[in-house]
Amino acid sequence: MVGMRKSGLTTASLVIFLASVTSLKAQQPTTLLVDVDHRQQTSLDGSWHYIVDPYKNGLGDPDKPNLNGYAKNGHPVPGGPLQEYDFAQSPTLQVPGDWNSQKPELFFYEGTLWYQRDFDYQPKPHTRVFLHFGAVNYAAHVFVNDNYVCRHEGGFTPFDCEITSVLKPGSNFAVIAADNQRQVERVPGIKSDWWNYGGITREVSLVEVPDSFIDDYSLQLQKGIEDKLSGYVHLVGAATGEKVTLRIPELKIEQTAETDISGKAAFSFAATDLHRWSPDAPKLYSVEMHAGSDVLKDDVGFRTVEVQGEKVLLNGMPLFLRGICIQGEAPYRSGRAWSEQDAETLLGWAHELNANFVRLAHYPHDEHMTRVADRLGILVWSEIPVYWGNAWTNPHTFDVASQQLHEMIRRDSNKASVIMWSMSNETPISPERTEFIGKLAGLARQQDSTRLITSAVVIPHHADDKTIVMNDPLGQYLDVLGYNEYFGWYGGKPSEIPQIKWENPMHKPLIVSEFGAGAKAGLHKDADYRFSEEYQANVFEQQFQMLNNIPFLAGMTPWLLMDFRSPMRQLPGIQDYYNRKGLVSDKGEKKKAFSVLQEYYEQKAK
Repeated sequence: MVGMRKSGLTTASLVIFLASVTSLKAQQPTTLLVDVDHRQQTSLDGSWHYIVDPYKNGLGDPDKPNLNGYAKNGHPVPGGPLQEYDFAQSPTLQVPGDWNSQKPELFFYEGTLWYQRDFDYQPKPHTRVFLHFGAVNYAAHVFVNDNYVCRHEGGFTPFDCEITSVLKPGSNFAVIAADNQRQVERVPGIKSDWWNYGGITREVSLVEVPDSFIDDYSLQLQKGIEDKLSGYVHLVGAATGEKVTLRIPELKIEQTAETDISGKAAFSFAATDLHRWSPDAPKLYSVEMHAGSDVLKDDVGFRTVEVQGEKVLLNGMPLFLRGICIQGEAPYRSGRAWSEQDAETLLGWAHELNANFVRLAHYPHDEHMTRVADRLGILVWSEIPVYWGNAWTNPHTFDVASQQLHEMIRRDSNKASVIMWSMSNETPISPERTEFIGKLAGLARQQDSTRLITSAVVIPHHADDKTIVMNDPLGQYLDVLGYNEYFGWYGGKPSEIPQIKWENPMHKPLIVSEFGAGAKAGLHKDADYRFSEEYQANVFEQQFQMLNNIPFLAGMTPWLLMDFRSPMRQLPGIQDYYNRKGLVSDKGEKKKAFSVLQEYYEQKAK
């Protein structure tokens, strides 16, 4: 299944090949290039052939590889050896895109699916080539011209496989095994309240760089120092002392530095007449980095975010975060969101709500979301999928969680819109869980000291208890406390919501990171009729009365902007496999609660 096309492998060497590439010990390293969307790319988006492999026959067994018809040649020959698979005759899927929403027969499919496509390429001297994936859900084995080039785990973060040495002039082909099977030790684990969309869900491209190239950089406005920028540019393949030039033409800035033994060139300089990025004025500057023959450009905003007591400060001033939660679901067509148009539609609705803040739940969204948020001036809470129950004591689970955290931070560390890294959502309290997430928070601070750390927690609460005490032990590791509550939906009556009081012994800012109620668009009944638009609107109105009485409230992100698919939500005629708590339906219909929140935020913005 690995392709075996035009390879010339004998049957004996094929057995050895399969045995080596299928062993996890043979895993190849991946790279993570920053700012890929500003580099020259050759898109491999489009039509890919696919073969469904529910029994994982294609990868075989590390000890006893099972060819089972996966021949060394891609095309069956009449009268020749038995071949039961042929990519060229197989159906196609569009990439980017999940398989569930494209093919009815794959709607519920979870397992391994193989992708294949041909592409032409002409190698160039002194040029390295990477195969870039925006995301593959969940685990990916990547092969080019029968060579195993890398493996990646994690369904929502980017990765790059270097393929320089395996490319050849003219015709080439890539084969990717995508596996979205849920497993206890994966992140997320067995259960989540969103559709487990499988496949190559984000854009794929070839990225060319010189022998020595910029793979990472950071440039941030320092807290507490007026108009001072600091950061670094990191080179791969560079000798110590290589010159790096950083330019911001609009500010008439040109700075040079030399790489140290690790390849990093450090910068720190004053930037006079700097306009700080904010929701009201989302100013972006063109930043240029030059190192040898490599040039990398980006559009960057500069701002500070910090906590002072129970307030969140942006550029030194308190700001109330008027937010909304968003799932990575594509508007109108459904399936996994991946395009710039998807991002513009979703964040356009948030902007229409008078929101200045979004929680991108419950995993890193496509990079188009943070790019568009930068342009629109919408602040972002970005989260890794440490969700509900995880294997807290499993070393592999922690490694995968920390890897996804690193990939999220590295991709978006230069996005002004992103102000919070979230470590988790609704995890049940236990010492093991608290230690797990506390260690993640420590890693996040090591990798990025400029942003706030948060998590969305749920504190056990009985309907007759009218006081919420923010005392989750995880709070000691957080800068901002997130709290999910569904008063008036999963417990109690909407009319009881204003009676609930809040206590904050940790004296940290609070964001009510989820609240809301389900509503089927177009279902109009009395305000006490569940799943009616009136019921949902009433819950929001009662919530506002309660929230207005919380003195340490720094913001809110109601659940949620748009309906999204979930296998848990099956009520026929109402849910039909959709979580209906959106203010907008999956078809773009605005529910009554949309205008209720819109008007509330309009008043809060004054």
